Amino acid sequence: MDLKDFYYDLPQELIAQHPAEKRDMSRLMFLDKYSGEIRHGTFRDILGMFEPGDCLILNDSRVIPARLFAKRVSDGAEIEVFLLRPLDNSNTWECLVKPGKKMKTGTKINVRGIDAEVTDVFESGNRAVHFEFDGDFKDKLNEIGQIPLPPYIHEEQEDYGRYQTVYAKYDGSVAAPTAGLHFTEELLGELKNKGVEIGFVTLHVGLGTFRPVKEEKIEDHKMHSEFFILPEETAEIINKAKKDGHRVTAVGTTCTRTLETAGSRLGITKDNVKLTEMAGETDIFIYPPYEFKVIDRLITNFHLPESTLIMLVSALAGRENVLNAYKEAVKEKYRFFSFGDAMFIG
Repeated sequence: MDLKDFYYDLPQELIAQHPAEKRDMSRLMFLDKYSGEIRHGTFRDILGMFEPGDCLILNDSRVIPARLFAKRVSDGAEIEVFLLRPLDNSNTWECLVKPGKKMKTGTKINVRGIDAEVTDVFESGNRAVHFEFDGDFKDKLNEIGQIPLPPYIHEEQEDYGRYQTVYAKYDGSVAAPTAGLHFTEELLGELKNKGVEIGFVTLHVGLGTFRPVKEEKIEDHKMHSEFFILPEETAEIINKAKKDGHRVTAVGTTCTRTLETAGSRLGITKDNVKLTEMAGETDIFIYPPYEFKVIDRLITNFHLPESTLIMLVSALAGRENVLNAYKEAVKEKYRFFSFGDAMFIG
């Protein structure tokens, strides 16, 4: 398929710069993946879309304060260091460094009193940076780092906590699994009281989530790799739901990629779902005409044109249905991207 097949025209003013006043009161578009029918509501309306025994799967990864401001020791130049992932247990991280031209191996920097050194330069242009810190550097990040926001959010935020889900638990993401930002503890409680089984996976979102697709033929695109965990408890919740004829709803593309990775590696089919616990790296790229093995329904936000995320959504609901829904969302002035409104595909 061609990249241009996933283009749509988005007015810049529809890119949300701030979250909705209340998490669960953002707008919700319901898209029937079979007929393409569209309905409109608010996020709390998802309560009416679940039956007892259905299951809801959430990504409990937590965004780390990955944005650091440093100075180069040799000349005092200001440097921005963006943590991508830890490389080992000795406080060495793969990082984006800007400006990076002079940041060669051996370059020393200081991050708010913590000495650090560039120990390697990768082919990608990323750097390995070792931080001289006696202790767990992840804990120190809460003091010296800043929660990073996507590049299309330009305005300062009053509450950076709104860029975390209410159930975020395990540190590791550099971008939020944003479909989950709409949930409140109260709404999750109401779903549980209705008999909905709630399970968690962990996928640490990398900066590659914003990486544009540059290849004209999307099949030539190489996905970034991200670490995931599918716990045994969650696997059992899904297996029981499937066995009893209930539906699996993934919250976000990260949950979807985790579950479909597990399904693919186990060689299961949608009619015989038997998941087991699993952990590792995934670079799964889901685009039409992918056949989903685990999930039935998806809660997601509205995604960038020509992104791998809109391709995944198109694989579930059909490209024409999705582009028609996006056209409707623009017409109805839905709010787009991380702090924007939601779509329920079922």
